[in-house]
Amino acid sequence: MSELSQALATALSLIVALDADLLEIVGLSLRVSLSAVAIAAAIGLPLGGAVALFRFPGRGFVAALMNAMMGLPPVVVGLVVYLLLSRAGPFGVFGLLFTPTAMIIAQCLLVIPIIAALTRQVVEDLWKEYGEQLRSLGAHTRRALPTLLWDARFTLVTVILAGFGRAIAEVGGVMIVGGNIDHVTRVMTTAITLETSKGNLVLALALGVVLIALALGVAAAAQVVSSAARARGE
Repeated sequence: MSELSQALATALSLIVALDADLLEIVGLSLRVSLSAVAIAAAIGLPLGGAVALFRFPGRGFVAALMNAMMGLPPVVVGLVVYLLLSRAGPFGVFGLLFTPTAMIIAQCLLVIPIIAALTRQVVEDLWKEYGEQLRSLGAHTRRALPTLLWDARFTLVTVILAGFGRAIAEVGGVMIVGGNIDHVTRVMTTAITLETSKGNLVLALALGVVLIALALGVAAAAQVVSSAARARGE
């Protein structure tokens, strides 16, 4: 017990001292996850809204598929991206495997279904509530889509935060496509896995504390945004 307490105290001292290795790993984690979530939001928000509003053959199947893909196993996504980016794959010529870009791609594939599926539900509910009013004002579905996305912006921020929470905590997929290379593709989750297996609990605990703090920060931000949305009547 005393060894664990000492390791935790040393880990906290690394955080307070802004250890260079720690900052590098945290910085890369944030850069990869924020980039992935930004791209996923740019794709998932309009995609989810379009599935909610437009009527087309197979719409129900697409909606069910998006819901099912919210639970995609990260290691399977990592394997698919690995095969696509490997030298024998169709995109191997770009040399993206074992780079932060490959990790961003893997996280995008994990986050897009979450954002798209939740956005579809939010926009669909708003359309049921305001659809008649919007149609009476001459706003058909194509014109109504940006209006509804803007009207639901506070709720959709919570959706994006949920996607960020999934991305920042992901380990299996990014380890496969990133390779957990020191100073290149080592992020918090893969570093925790590696350092724990090596018995280096100090760095693993320090990264774990930072990861938990980020998770709590995302949860708190989601709560604040949700409260703001309720206060505005969204």
